[in-house]
Amino acid sequence: MPQAAIFMKTFQPKIISTLKSYNGKSFASDLVAGIIVAIIALPLSIALAIASGVAPEKGLYTAIVAGFVIALFGGSRVNISGPTAAFATIVAGIVAQYDISGLVIATIMAGIILVIMGICRFGGLIKFIPHTITTGFTAGIAITIAIGQLKDFMGLTYPAGTHAVETMEKLSAVARSISTINPMSILVGAIGLAILIVWPKINKKIPGSLIAVIVGTAVVKLLDLEVNTIGDLYTISRSAPTFSLPSADFAMIKELLPSAFTIAILAAIESLLSCVVSDGMIGDKHNSNTELIAQGLGNICSGLFGGIPATGAIARTAANVKNGGKSPVAGIVHAAVLFLILVILMPYAAWIPMPIIAAILFMVAYNMSEWRGFVKVCKTAPVGDIAVLVLTFVLTVVFDLVVAIEIGLALTFILFLKKMTDVTDVRRWEEADGRDARLKDIPANTVVYEIDGPLFFATSDVLSKLSPDEGTKTVIIRMHNVPSLDISALRILKQYCESCKDAGIRVIFAHICEQPMSVMKKAGFADKVGAENMAANIDEALELVKK
Repeated sequence: MPQAAIFMKTFQPKIISTLKSYNGKSFASDLVAGIIVAIIALPLSIALAIASGVAPEKGLYTAIVAGFVIALFGGSRVNISGPTAAFATIVAGIVAQYDISGLVIATIMAGIILVIMGICRFGGLIKFIPHTITTGFTAGIAITIAIGQLKDFMGLTYPAGTHAVETMEKLSAVARSISTINPMSILVGAIGLAILIVWPKINKKIPGSLIAVIVGTAVVKLLDLEVNTIGDLYTISRSAPTFSLPSADFAMIKELLPSAFTIAILAAIESLLSCVVSDGMIGDKHNSNTELIAQGLGNICSGLFGGIPATGAIARTAANVKNGGKSPVAGIVHAAVLFLILVILMPYAAWIPMPIIAAILFMVAYNMSEWRGFVKVCKTAPVGDIAVLVLTFVLTVVFDLVVAIEIGLALTFILFLKKMTDVTDVRRWEEADGRDARLKDIPANTVVYEIDGPLFFATSDVLSKLSPDEGTKTVIIRMHNVPSLDISALRILKQYCESCKDAGIRVIFAHICEQPMSVMKKAGFADKVGAENMAANIDEALELVKK
C-alpha cells in the first residue's frame, strides 16, 4: 500500500465524517455547547496559566489556538482541548529555568513527538502505561498545585529574593512567611471555595468558577479590601496571539528533550483518556492515532502563537457533551468565543482577586487527585503495585514529574520481570510404573520436560533444570505453555542441544507455539534441530521415540 494511502487511513479527522450529515439543528446545539464550554474554560485557562508561571493571557492563547486546531483535525467528535492542570508543575519548572522561550521550544518539540507517535500508530500503546503510575503522578500533581496556591490564598508576602520554584521550596517559603497572613485574602478565598462547592448543587448549567470570579471581584471592589488581584501581579494583554518563530540551539534542545517527552506522554494519556470517556457518553469511537496527530499539531501551533502545552480536558469535554455538543464545531465555537473575550473583555481580568484564582485551583487539584482511587489501590493491590504508586506520588511532589515517571516506569519494569520469573518454570514428568501422571507411556531412557511461562533474558536461567539422568537417550521438551521466546533464552536452548548432541542424547521439541517457532526459524535453530525432531504434540513426540 502506498505511504500516502497508509497516512490517510491513519489520519481521519472526525469533522470530515461529521459534516456529511450536518444540519442547522446540529449547529444550534454546537453553538450553545461551545459558548457554555468557553465560559467554563475562561477562568480555568487564566488560573492554569498563572499556576504555570506565565502571563494570564497565555492560557487563553492556548485554549484558542490549540482548541481550534485540535477540534479541526482531531479524532473525536466532542473532545475539548486546552491548558490542563497536568502540565502546571512541569511548565512552571521549564519557565523558571529556561524562561518563556524554553517553554515555547519544549511545547513545539512535544507537538512534533505527538505527531510522530500518531503517524507511527502509537495510539494503542498508551494503554501500556501502568494505572499505578498515572494515578500516582496525577495525585502528586494535585498536591503540587494545591501547595503552589497557598501563598495567594493566604495573601502571604515572601521576603525579597525568595526562590520558590520547586514544591518543597514553596512549602518552605510558606512556613517561613506564615506570619504575614492576610485575613482578608483568606476571607475572599473562603467565599470562593464555598461558592465552588455549593453552586453546582444549585445550578449545573452556569459554572461555579464563573460565579466565584464575579462574586469575589465584586466583594473586593465594593468593600475596597486590600487583597492582591491579577492586575497587581501581572500585566494584562488584550492583544490577539501572534506568530513568532523561536530561536534555539542544539544544546537547549538537548536539555529540553526529556521535558518535551514528558509533555508529549502526558498530553497523549490525558487526551486519549478524555476521548474514551466521551466515547462512552455519546456512543461513538474515536480514532486514537488521528487524535495524537491533532494534539501534536495543536501544541506546535500553541507554541508558535505564544501558548503553553495543551491536551484534551476531561471536565470541559464532559460539559460539552452534557450541553448538547454534537461535533468538532462545538470545539471551534469554544475557541472563537474565547478569542472574542480576549480582545474585548480581557482587561477586566485584572480585577480578579488572586485568592479566587487559588480557590479555583484548589478545586481543580481536588477533582484531579482521584484520592478515592488512590486509597482503593493501596487497599486492594499487590505490594509491588502499591510501591510503584506511592513512589511515583512522592517523587512527583518532592522532585518533579520527569523523575517520577522515569523511576516509576523503571520500577514497574523490574517488578514485571520479577513476576515473570516467578511464573516461569521447568517441570519434569514424574514416572509411576512406567506411566506419568498424565497416563502417557514414556519409553525407557526417555525424559520429558515441560516448560511453563515466557522464556526471555530474565527467565532463561530456569533452563538449567534441563538436566537428564545418566543413561538418558532422549529428552522431550514440551513447550505448549511457552507463549514467547527471545534470543537470550534461545541461546541457552542452543547450548543445551549442543551439549546433548555431544553426549549422544537426542532432543525432541513438542507443541511449540507460533511466536517461539518464528524466533527459532529466523535464527536458523529450527533447521539445525531438524524437522524430524519437531513434533506437533506430546503424542507425536512419544511416537518418534518409540520408532
